Amino acid sequence: MENSIYFDSVATYNVFGNHKTYHPLISVLDLSKAKPNKIWHMRMGIYAISLKGTAVGDLRYGKGYYDFQEGTLVFFSPGQVLHIESDEEWHQPRGLMLVFHPDLIRGTSLAKHFNDYSFFSYQVNEGLHLSEEEKKIVKDCFAKIETETKRPVDKHSKKVIVANLELLLTYCVRFYDRQFITRETVNKGILERFEQLLDGYLVSDKPQNIGLPTVRYFADELNLSANYFGDLFKKETGKTPLEYIQLKIIETAKERLFDDQKTISQISYELGFKYSSHFTRFFKNQVGSTPNEYRMHN
Repeated sequence: MENSIYFDSVATYNVFGNHKTYHPLISVLDLSKAKPNKIWHMRMGIYAISLKGTAVGDLRYGKGYYDFQEGTLVFFSPGQVLHIESDEEWHQPRGLMLVFHPDLIRGTSLAKHFNDYSFFSYQVNEGLHLSEEEKKIVKDCFAKIETETKRPVDKHSKKVIVANLELLLTYCVRFYDRQFITRETVNKGILERFEQLLDGYLVSDKPQNIGLPTVRYFADELNLSANYFGDLFKKETGKTPLEYIQLKIIETAKERLFDDQKTISQISYELGFKYSSHFTRFFKNQVGSTPNEYRMHN
């Protein structure tokens, strides 16, 4: 692809950022020192955390566009493809960037729960908007990691670097929790829209044509990543979206079981189950009785 680059290593990103490689698996860069470039397509083979400086152009991820605000923290993971779009032919990066290779955390305690940091799978437009105090904390974590990468390597180096990285990620979890709370009004609108979409899905022919409703389907409809939607929903309701979807399926199934003109197989098909035996098993696990038993008792 024209004007594209694949960041398969920390060293590759350091070359892009005009930065010396002090540590092969992690680096902190000031992107204002990078040379202007014509790279518009970036494929990630490493993890990256970007603290955006002055906004320059739009960043596109998938079908969405996002114009960074100063002080926005955005997370990237291996496999993501990013597109930079600007009116200028040459692009001058801005801000701070922390990049690290998956091998850095392999075999560490951080690796055991790294998947808990779901924001690495968020979309670009779901970035973390920092207050001035939060920005200082993030910059301080960046600085501590940078200082350690420039020290002579000893038996403590990796442990100290990974510990500081984990501290940074823990702060990010706290800041995202704060963001979910401060955007409560926006979040409620998202939840109301989800409720409408789910109700509409269950009374349409989509279950028969598409199958059982999934979290990813509704996240896509809401223009959110599945992880961001799941985290938002859990913070607001205490339930996961999947738990809520399953609850709605059971409520709908119970209503239809009161219509004795419909067979269990028919209800199963209407709800999107491929086999009626799957519906019966699901219903019993959720309710404690089979659909037939529930119908007879009621």
